[in-house]
Amino acid sequence: MAALALTVAVAGLGATLLAPAAQAADWPDKPLRLIVPFPPGGSTDAVGRLVAAELAKDLKQTVIVENKGGANGNIGSDYVAKAEPDGYTLLLSGVGSNAINYALYQSMPYKNSDFAHISLLATGPNVLVANPEFPAKTFKEFIALAKANPGKYTHASSGSGSSGHLAMEMLKQAAGIDLVHIPYKGGAAAITDTIGGRVSVLFLNQDNVLPQVQAGKLRALAVASEKRNPAYPDTPTIAESGYPGFAAESWFGLSAPARTPPQVIERLHQATVKAMANPELRQKLEKVGFVVVGDSPREFSAFVAAEIQKWGKAAKESGAHMD
Repeated sequence: MAALALTVAVAGLGATLLAPAAQAADWPDKPLRLIVPFPPGGSTDAVGRLVAAELAKDLKQTVIVENKGGANGNIGSDYVAKAEPDGYTLLLSGVGSNAINYALYQSMPYKNSDFAHISLLATGPNVLVANPEFPAKTFKEFIALAKANPGKYTHASSGSGSSGHLAMEMLKQAAGIDLVHIPYKGGAAAITDTIGGRVSVLFLNQDNVLPQVQAGKLRALAVASEKRNPAYPDTPTIAESGYPGFAAESWFGLSAPARTPPQVIERLHQATVKAMANPELRQKLEKVGFVVVGDSPREFSAFVAAEIQKWGKAAKESGAHMD
């Protein structure tokens, strides 16, 4: 009887161990959910919907986009961190919720190790813009003006702790300049006041300010990527303007809960790379200044780790916090 019981127990254990593998082999056999941790509208939502549509074609399953906004992306990201690691709940990860927030919030509901990062989708630089009447017409003139008048000029951002705010904090440290931060509740109000000359300069994502730059309502002084951006071909980078290696970019990625089966992660990676290679999708993103990537889980995981360190340092030096 004891031998029989042991045999049954071992057989049961084998079935238990084989179950996840069998499930992964059958994946996906039902619709997926892509959690966008911000409200509808805006860059994050737009990128999420474009990618979801392409993933659905390759996976032959519906990919439902769900917006779970709040707490600068923390609510939706935490939802995915605690979801069943079966590959059916995914996260549109990003610079705020998966890098900056770790330094902004004293108490975070999740940590980086709660995620399996699948692929970096696209990046987009912050762009330094000013009203056309602002006395500095170039980036170098802006630096010289700021150095000669410490504390006189202001810089707007879409909010305290945003990538634009921290990009300026990094520039202030690198260039030894002093500007007064004016945080806004969102990019639209910051753009309006920069156009109106009520603030001196603004650091904001490239897609948000592109229409105003093209219309001549704002002047682009510099882009915060290491290479020039195709949507701003005549605008120098900060890196080429005397600050080698300077980069302050927003980004979007695809992530899943940690412990998602490796076979599922690999299948998602294959589908994502194929999606990002789609000419129509690339054109839509590149038209507004995004640089399409589509890399490996290992590369994306290393990228996220480096971003956490970089933005954490900037947040600490600025004193920015959200709680």
